[in-house]
Amino acid sequence: MSPQTRGHWIRQGTPPEIIERLAGFEDEWGGLLLPPSPRYNGGPKFFRSDVPEPAPGGGWWFEAGDQRASVPYGFMVGPGDEFGILGLGDRWVALHASVAGWVEAVALAYHVRFWAANVTTVTGAAVDGLDLTGLEPVAEVAGLADTWWWGEDTVVAVHRGEMLALGPPDRQSATVYTGFRDPPVVPDR
Repeated sequence: MSPQTRGHWIRQGTPPEIIERLAGFEDEWGGLLLPPSPRYNGGPKFFRSDVPEPAPGGGWWFEAGDQRASVPYGFMVGPGDEFGILGLGDRWVALHASVAGWVEAVALAYHVRFWAANVTTVTGAAVDGLDLTGLEPVAEVAGLADTWWWGEDTVVAVHRGEMLALGPPDRQSATVYTGFRDPPVVPDR
């Protein structure tokens, strides 16, 4: 983070520890161009920190990057470094416990979509009826409102963030990936 940017945030009354959080985010993630996420209208296009603000429940949050499409929420890094969305009326929903969790979830979505023979999406109340018995949470995505589950031949992505930020129950969805193909065998040379 440039000295000019630090100076700007100091003049705006941002506490030094929050400026250090912004700088840490920029050092690790700033400028990373992301592939479109299958949910949240593609997610943020690239990561960049902006506009730190006090969060209503305490701590500070800041913008994580610009949306790819017009959506009624912004992508934010929360007071505890969670990655989530901030809807109308300051309805904060932490999707993942970390920015790395979001990145892992997007990468996993591309991976399982490529290798799955069958992909089924359910929405609304049908999401609550999914049987996840025998599946384990995918720890790498650090799921909070959005979770991933996996088993022997099944991966399930459950997305509740839009429903929690915007209200309507039909805004939740789950994608079930099954029938994974074996990767091609590359002969030794």
